[in-house]
Amino acid sequence: MGVMDQSDLLKELRIDSRQREDAGGSSRWPWIAGAILLAVVLIGSAVWFYFGGQRFAVQAATAIAPSANGGDTAVLQATGYITARREATVSAQITGTLTEVLIEEGEHVDKDQVLAHLDDTAQKAALAQAQAQASATQATLLQYQAQLEQARRDLKRAQDLVGRHLVSQQALEDAQTQVATLGAQVAAQRKQIELAQAGVKAAQVQLDYCTVRAPFAGVIIAKNAQVGEIVSPFSAGGGFTRTGVGTIVDMDSLEVDVDVNEAYINRVQPNQQAQAVLDAYPNWTIPAHVIAVIPTADRSKATVKVRIALDQKDARVLPDMGARVSFLEEAKKNTSTLPLKGVLVPSSSIVQRDGKSLVFAIDGDHARARAVTPGQRYSDLRLVEGITAGTLVVKQPPTAMNDGAKVTIETAGK
Repeated sequence: MGVMDQSDLLKELRIDSRQREDAGGSSRWPWIAGAILLAVVLIGSAVWFYFGGQRFAVQAATAIAPSANGGDTAVLQATGYITARREATVSAQITGTLTEVLIEEGEHVDKDQVLAHLDDTAQKAALAQAQAQASATQATLLQYQAQLEQARRDLKRAQDLVGRHLVSQQALEDAQTQVATLGAQVAAQRKQIELAQAGVKAAQVQLDYCTVRAPFAGVIIAKNAQVGEIVSPFSAGGGFTRTGVGTIVDMDSLEVDVDVNEAYINRVQPNQQAQAVLDAYPNWTIPAHVIAVIPTADRSKATVKVRIALDQKDARVLPDMGARVSFLEEAKKNTSTLPLKGVLVPSSSIVQRDGKSLVFAIDGDHARARAVTPGQRYSDLRLVEGITAGTLVVKQPPTAMNDGAKVTIETAGK
C-alpha cells in the first residue's frame, strides 16, 4: 500500500507534454509582441527622421520678372548685405565725464547738432586763466607805450638843448637809447599779446571739445554711453572708459555689397544695370546699378566683392539687411520687344520628379514643391511659368528633398 501511494504521487508530479507546450507558448507571446512593437517604433522614427525631421542647409535665389520691354535680362545673381558708406561712431576729442547725452536710437540728427556734453569745469577755468593772461599782457603794453611816448618827448627836448649847448652830447645819447629800448619792449610785448591770444584760442578749443557734435546728418543706430560714464578717443582705461557716445549712419549712403563667384565675375561691369531684392521684402524690386568691382579676390571663398548702388532711396532699407542682386544684360538688337511670360530662376533650381519639372519654394523653414513649365534659357538662368516674381526658391535642391522638407538658408555668393 505504501508503494502504491508513492507511485501515485509521482504520477501527480508529472507534467503533461501538451500542458508544457501550452505554457511555453503563452510565455513567448509577450516577447514576440514587444519585439514587433519595437520594430514599428524604430521604423517610424527612421521614416520621420528622413522625411520629416531632416533639415537641409540650402542656398536660396529669388525668382525675378524679366524686363517689361524685353530689353534687359538677368544673367547673374549674388547675395550680400546693405552697408553704409558713411557710418561713424562719434566720440569726444578729449577724455572726460559725460554730464548730458541728448540722443536716442532711431533719432534723426543734423550736421553739427549737439549730441552730448562733457564736464567742462577744468576747461572753463583754463579759458578764464588764458583770458586773464591776455588782459595782463595788454595792460603791460599800454604801460610800455606810455613810457615810450615820454622817452620820445625827453629826446626831443635833449636835441633842442644840445643845439643851444645847454646839455652834453652824452645826455642826448642816453635819451636816444631810452627811446630805442622802450620801442623794443613795446614790440616784444605785442608778441606776448599774440601768444596770450593764441592761449585763449587753445583754451576755447578745449572747451569746445566738451561738446560732442554730429559730423554729418543721419540716423542714430546705437547709443553707446550714458551720463556719468567717462569717454575717451583712446581705448585706454579698460572697461570703465567708453570710446564712443553714439553711432550715426547716413541713410543716403546705403548700398549693397555682394560676393560674386570669381568664375562669373566677367559678367559684371561698372555701371551695369541690376535689380536688388531685400530678404525682408521679397516682392519689392529695387532698381540698381554697379558702382565698382573691387580689384581683389577672397581666396578663402573664391569670390570678388562688388558694390551696388540703389537707384531708389526708401526708409525700409536698413543697414545689414540681407539682399539678393540680379545683374542685367542688355538684350541683342534683334531680340523681340514682346514681354516675356514667367519669371527667371537659376537653372539648377529646376529638378525632375516623376516626370514633372519642379522647383522648391521656400515657405518659412519648409520647402514646398511647385510644378513649373520651363522655357527659354538666359545664361545660367531659365524662364519658368508656375511661380510669381519674388518667390524664394532653393538654388540646388538635394536629391532627398521632398515637399515639406525643413530647410535652413545659407548666405553665399553665386
